[in-house]
Amino acid sequence: MTALGKLARGIQTFVSDVAQGFFEITHNGFAVVGLAVVFSVLTLLARPDLRQAGESQMLTWLHARQAQALGLVPEPKLDAIDRATAVNPKDLPKQQAAVAYWLSKKYRVAPEPLSALVAEAYEVGERTKIDPLLLLSVMAVESSFNPFAQSPVGAQGLMQVMTGIHSDKYENFGGKLAAFDPVTNLRVGAKVLQECIQRAGSVQAGLKFYVGAALHPDDGGYGAKVLAEHARLQAVAAGRAVPLPTPQPVRTAAPIETPPVIKTEEPAPAV
Repeated sequence: MTALGKLARGIQTFVSDVAQGFFEITHNGFAVVGLAVVFSVLTLLARPDLRQAGESQMLTWLHARQAQALGLVPEPKLDAIDRATAVNPKDLPKQQAAVAYWLSKKYRVAPEPLSALVAEAYEVGERTKIDPLLLLSVMAVESSFNPFAQSPVGAQGLMQVMTGIHSDKYENFGGKLAAFDPVTNLRVGAKVLQECIQRAGSVQAGLKFYVGAALHPDDGGYGAKVLAEHARLQAVAAGRAVPLPTPQPVRTAAPIETPPVIKTEEPAPAV
């Protein structure tokens, strides 16, 4: 056999050995995987607690995927002090601080929680492509910034979202009770408003959908109120002086008048 033939035979033998080794390794690997799967199944059958933990983790993952698909950002789990919805207005950009102070004075709400809502509105507005001042205007008209407001028909929270209709949007935030969390309600309400505007084709028409008057000839002046407040907030953000409404006098209970004591003459002593 020539040297070239010996080289070719050696290469052939080497390739054959490598292929045989790869087959054995792959075969053994699949066998190991199969045994691992069987062992895992038997373990889950014998340990219901492990199975429930796995199902819980899978459900959490599915909820996270659903939140991502809906464009919602679930609120992280925080300690009580971290969950406080309050920000020092001095820490906000000048434009946002001006809006927060003005709204605080108009609606008689502490500036710190209002500053947190203003900052959140700007972040949510950037994600949803909605003017943050429009979101704040909707909150102003809907609830006057009362996070616990509820209408007779079931609209709840800052943006008066119909919780029963949009319950799916609250699933990733812990359920329906999250409607009373200010930040969560703002995020869900912004998503609902975004869908209304996209469906209607304009902001004004979207507001009509949002208030539930899509099938009515008009919205009872709702859209005009929101847009008027929006114009005022735009002026405030631009640094212009916008007068505040004259505060209504606080009614106090009338003092209870004590009836006068009527004195009677004492009878003359008997003689």
